Amino acid sequence: MSKKIGILFGKERSFPEAFINRINEKNIKGISAEPVKIDKVMQGEPCGYAVIVDRISQDVPFYRAFLKNAAITGTAVVNNPFWWSADEKFFNNALATKIGVPVPKTVILPSRELPDDTTDESFSNLAYPLDWKGIFDYVGFPAYMKPFSGGGWKNVYRLESMEDFFEKHAETKQLVMLLQEEIVFDQYYRCYCIGRKDVRIMPYEPRNPHHLRYVASFKPSAKLLKEMKAIVLKINNYLGYEFNTVELAIRDGIPYAIDFCNPAPDADLKSVGEENFEWVVETAANYAIQLAKKSNKEIDNLSWGEYITRSAGEKPLI
Repeated sequence: MSKKIGILFGKERSFPEAFINRINEKNIKGISAEPVKIDKVMQGEPCGYAVIVDRISQDVPFYRAFLKNAAITGTAVVNNPFWWSADEKFFNNALATKIGVPVPKTVILPSRELPDDTTDESFSNLAYPLDWKGIFDYVGFPAYMKPFSGGGWKNVYRLESMEDFFEKHAETKQLVMLLQEEIVFDQYYRCYCIGRKDVRIMPYEPRNPHHLRYVASFKPSAKLLKEMKAIVLKINNYLGYEFNTVELAIRDGIPYAIDFCNPAPDADLKSVGEENFEWVVETAANYAIQLAKKSNKEIDNLSWGEYITRSAGEKPLI
């Protein structure tokens, strides 16, 4: 029986094209790969793909709805569109505190401007003013402010003081923001995790220009490498992500998870470099083939993380 692997993507080209070519070059009987083609989406009707790798639905609600329909009709979607719809960075940080992963001190803030279709009366449960002293004493300065959901280093601010905070927060309009302790690091790593088992730890320098961020002078010791891999696997196993990156900042020898909600991470050849690109393409292709081989259209082929499965089984997080 023939099984198709599809990849759903936006403007990117290098990774989707290489992913498709790599799978087809392996010439595995009954398995092929192609760009996802959608000409109609009918409720409860299968889409024809055993596996879909999702690279764009975070920006296109129509695609997210399509993927949920595909999932309920037996497609293995990477990453799980139901969990991805529910997840955000503040929850991830809260979860990390419960499973023993070091993270910066973080608080969530209501939007500076009222959301559409709300008034002051919509916020009668919200204290005014907030306990700003308690918030600032907890986080400290310098600090970072960034959206609680989304990525790509958009709307990220480094703040030096309370006055700086209020000035910059006024620019954020209806965005819900995180205020987060600055981790002054001496090493920084970006870590791919595919299939919740394969990890690629890459030295990364976020202070460099974008095209030079994977050019870094530091390398992890064997001990640090082992510790970081364990953290990356723990995070992704609890969240359930099969394709994600985790960013780790090393302060005083301790890896702090800075950003680990990247379910459509940058995999462009020009930015990650040839060696990292080759690893991502080969590992992702092999994982998609593995999923296609074991897929059964009669059952749920999604991956669910330990947070969900433990909650359903009423088991403690750790």
